[in-house]
Amino acid sequence: MKFDTTQELIDSFRRGEMVVLVDDDDDRLGGVLLAPAEDIGADKINFMVRQARGLVCLGLSAERCAQLQLPPMVGGSPGPFASRFTASIEAAEGISTGISAADRAHTIRVAVARGAQPRDVVQPGHVFPLRAEPGGVLKRAGHTEGGCDLARLAGFEPAAVMVDVLNGDGTLATGEALFAFARRHGLRVGTIAGLIQFRLNHETTVQRIREGDVQTARGLFRLHVFRDVEDGQVHLALARGQIDAHAATLVRVQQTAALRDVLGTDVPGRARDWNAARCLERIEREGSGVLVLLAQPETGEQLLASVEVALGESAVGGLVRTRNALSVVGVGSQILRQLGVGRIRLMGPPMRYSAISGFGLEIVEHLDY
Repeated sequence: MKFDTTQELIDSFRRGEMVVLVDDDDDRLGGVLLAPAEDIGADKINFMVRQARGLVCLGLSAERCAQLQLPPMVGGSPGPFASRFTASIEAAEGISTGISAADRAHTIRVAVARGAQPRDVVQPGHVFPLRAEPGGVLKRAGHTEGGCDLARLAGFEPAAVMVDVLNGDGTLATGEALFAFARRHGLRVGTIAGLIQFRLNHETTVQRIREGDVQTARGLFRLHVFRDVEDGQVHLALARGQIDAHAATLVRVQQTAALRDVLGTDVPGRARDWNAARCLERIEREGSGVLVLLAQPETGEQLLASVEVALGESAVGGLVRTRNALSVVGVGSQILRQLGVGRIRLMGPPMRYSAISGFGLEIVEHLDY
């Protein structure tokens, strides 16, 4: 399977053509059909419904969601890899039932118009917006961010219409079936990993602002301080030894959590997990490695939820998190890249991390505590 370049995807978008986007070159993964929202018409909506068959959604920037005052579809915090739906919408004027291809295309064009206002759309409706993370795929390696990034790079508003590509039997199209779909309809196929690499050649959303040696309970470490240019959060990385992109580096990336990292608590009934102290101990023992601590300011509600889990009064799934797993991957990967990490021995259980190859990273081993 041969993927098209990100520049070719951008050129196709600039011409108003649809493209297919997947995470990376893993042929087990499905793909999303994308079109620039500003250029959407009834013909493209109809094609998405009849040929791609999935749920037609509208990826919008966080700024656009705020501009239209779109609330989240559900309260609380999304799951680790969840999409961020807002309330569904309909154009306030110019439609009939709202469900036709023409009506949905009209609603989308109204929502992404440069001067759109909250009164221009009503809720609920037949168009399902998804909120993209500020910073795009460099911050969260998701399809919503990928679609918005492609639209922006092609000169459109950062908004894209998207739909999962399904087989005739309703299953997700992957591998050769996905490429056959693209060939049949003359569509380019690219990867989020490629889009990440394209953007990294020109920009970053994380900047190193300080560094120096610090003394810890496990000896001397090099402290690197990073600032997120999108939200101003400050992240830390503790490194020891020689970091070589070609050698496997011991790595842990995690969000800060008071009970786990300050008190060292474990979840009752579960295997012991990596906290900050255990990570530094392992790095000290091996002589080199990196611990990345991503800022996660805890509200009172979040701290109480962590306490209930530590006391065995609540399931882990009840924890409220401010970032989801894809966001952790995007920010953490940028930091690791700037530190010179390439191949990773990850302190943590096996899990799929979306499109990290775009950051020049490869996980070669998972380590349980």
